[in-house]
Amino acid sequence: MQGRLLLGLAATWLVIVGLLLALAWLFGKDLVNETNLSHLRYEARLMAEGLNDDVTQRKDALSRLAERLGDAPPEELAKRLQNGQALLAWFEGIMVTDRDGTVVADWPVVEGRVGLETRSTEYFPMVRHTRFPYVSEPFVGRASGESMVLMLVPRRGEDGEFLGVVGGMVNLERSGLFRGLEAIRLGEGSNVGVFTASGKRLFPASASESAQGAVEWQASPQLEMALDGWQGEVVVERSGAASALVAFRQIWPANWVVGMALPDSQVYAPLGDFLRKLWWAWLGVALLLLASIGWLVRRLLAPLHRLEAQIAQVGAGQRRYLELATQMDELRQIADAFNRLERERLTALTDLRDREAFLDAVLASSPVGVFVADLDGYLNYMNPALRALLGLSETPRASDWWERIHPDDRAGTQDLWRHTLHTGSDFIRQLRYLDDREGTLWLEVHASQVRGNDQPLGFVGMVKDITERRQQEALQRWEAEHDPLTGLLNRRGFERRLEEALAECTKTGTPSVLILFDLDHFKPINDEGGHALGDEMLRRIAQVVAWEVRRSDHVARQGGDEFAVLLPSCTLKQASTIAASLRQAVSEVEVSQEGKAYRVTLSVGLAALHERDAGIEAIQSRADDACYRAKAQGRNTVVVSEPEGKGTAAGEPGNDALFQ
Repeated sequence: MQGRLLLGLAATWLVIVGLLLALAWLFGKDLVNETNLSHLRYEARLMAEGLNDDVTQRKDALSRLAERLGDAPPEELAKRLQNGQALLAWFEGIMVTDRDGTVVADWPVVEGRVGLETRSTEYFPMVRHTRFPYVSEPFVGRASGESMVLMLVPRRGEDGEFLGVVGGMVNLERSGLFRGLEAIRLGEGSNVGVFTASGKRLFPASASESAQGAVEWQASPQLEMALDGWQGEVVVERSGAASALVAFRQIWPANWVVGMALPDSQVYAPLGDFLRKLWWAWLGVALLLLASIGWLVRRLLAPLHRLEAQIAQVGAGQRRYLELATQMDELRQIADAFNRLERERLTALTDLRDREAFLDAVLASSPVGVFVADLDGYLNYMNPALRALLGLSETPRASDWWERIHPDDRAGTQDLWRHTLHTGSDFIRQLRYLDDREGTLWLEVHASQVRGNDQPLGFVGMVKDITERRQQEALQRWEAEHDPLTGLLNRRGFERRLEEALAECTKTGTPSVLILFDLDHFKPINDEGGHALGDEMLRRIAQVVAWEVRRSDHVARQGGDEFAVLLPSCTLKQASTIAASLRQAVSEVEVSQEGKAYRVTLSVGLAALHERDAGIEAIQSRADDACYRAKAQGRNTVVVSEPEGKGTAAGEPGNDALFQ
């Protein structure tokens, strides 16, 4: 209780301090934003004015150069350009074009520049039609490989006729045009960027670390507004990214936009420092208050601690009842109630022990295996009959039971047991158990949830040995699907496997083949040698056929001297080879009686399973028809049937194939 009181006071203090800090943060943000926006407005204006002056000076210098060049011929233009050596402090190079956009002179001379056509560029048509100075979009210089722009002014004749353009190439990285911007820093995280009206970045010119910072805010909607002519300051709130204070100004002489961003991490840093100091001050006050209140609470709760100690002694058996001397009526009432409950508990405990002794005697004498599990599924009791059945020790480990369940049954049993624990439904399962004494046992386990006062208490289960019953059921299933004379499948068992093969063929297109064959000349063996000799022949033929086919194939005696073989995952070509080997192997089987030897041959019909077969009757009909044609064609023959069912001799056109 003392801990909870102190914890409640601490939580209340934290909530109050948190609310005060949150209010201070909300009101402080508006004040900080207003102050920083004013500062940002001033810095952006200074930055824009500086760039306006730099661009205007360069344009004016190019205009004066254009006036000096006049309409001089190309040879004279080159000489006059050399006299403008001072312009190279501002420009990487100077070039002059004629009225058609062909470069006729440049300085410094760069090989291949004179003669270039600029008619198809974006800047020459602009200057030619507007007759105003123009700054081009940034491009990569051929010689330097660095980012550059062209500042262009028109050349006019004495009568105002357009003679071409004079262009000064400005290296954005080394010309010094943006040198002033590089030194501007409102703080560690501030960013400055210059963009063309089309949104291309001019400064920073390279993808340096500072440029990466500019990219972080340049995708804001305010930049799109600035590219359309807007200028001003605004707080940018972005989902998924930090907010910032942003200012934009227009550089009208170059049709550029300059922007400055101040991240909120820098804007609110002073406010955050102040609130952190305030937090530590309040935390110190809170610790002093908690220490004082804790001392007072301990004084008030001393009788309650004595009551707690006596209850612990009762639980440990060191005393029978509580004897509490206190002036607090509430604690005396609690002690009296506890003593009354303790007397009732002792009476109930004695009764419970008697019941447990009786139940233990009943379970110990029961011949049925019984176990008890808790709600988590752990077995905490096994009666002697169950331990004897499972071959476990007096105190088996929890893993002893699961480790001896057959691997093929273990996962399913564990899943069903977890489902029973989760839902409270009955657990009923037959499983195989690996017994070191008797091998594999079949067990039937049935467990049910026990509830008391409508609350689950655990699970009680019974375990029966059903090994003999399972063996009898397995024998009955085997006898139901096998021929007692040959041990092969009978018609019922074979047709079930044929239906499974047809379902697999329909579902996945797996090829399979059905072989039917009759024994030629079998009747004389029964008539002359008797049925015992005929049965011996059937058994030998069954052994030979089972030996010749694959382990995955199914062999059946359909009745009398009719046999069938199902070849799963087998093509007609492979099946034909197997059928030929069967015919050869059976022809070598011989039985004799009273000095006379008897042999038989096979009339074999093959039919492939098809996805369009409506049932096994269609397959059996095709195979039976092929077998009939094999007999009609002289016996001792293999006939392969196609779906149309028209038989042909070997080598003749048609849908069947015949092998002799």
